[in-house]
Amino acid sequence: MTHTLTLYLFIASGGAVGACLRFFCTGLIDSWFGKALPFGTLAVNVVGSFLLATLYGFIERGDLAEQPYRALIGVGLLGALTTFSTFTIETLTLLENGLWLKALANILLNVCACLLAAWLAVELTKG
Repeated sequence: MTHTLTLYLFIASGGAVGACLRFFCTGLIDSWFGKALPFGTLAVNVVGSFLLATLYGFIERGDLAEQPYRALIGVGLLGALTTFSTFTIETLTLLENGLWLKALANILLNVCACLLAAWLAVELTKG
């Protein structure tokens, strides 16, 4: 029971930091680039995809123990930092406003950039 409780505390702690970091980063990036496209969400999704793949690469290589890093960083911090739900609602809003090209750009940028970031991280962490 204590081990499970400890893992949940790691997840909660990481999640609190990740959520605050996401709020800060998206606000900062949106203030730099404007809100024509949700660049803040794109940025945290790309960075988060890269970092999550890097973490799992290090765990797979045996450089990091799975616990507590998977719970604290992977599930908690990066799970709260990146957000598919925000991406979804922002894309839906663009579609509802008739901004089909911006919605398509948002989808393609998020999916392609995140996949590219994750692939790059896996390549960089291969032994």
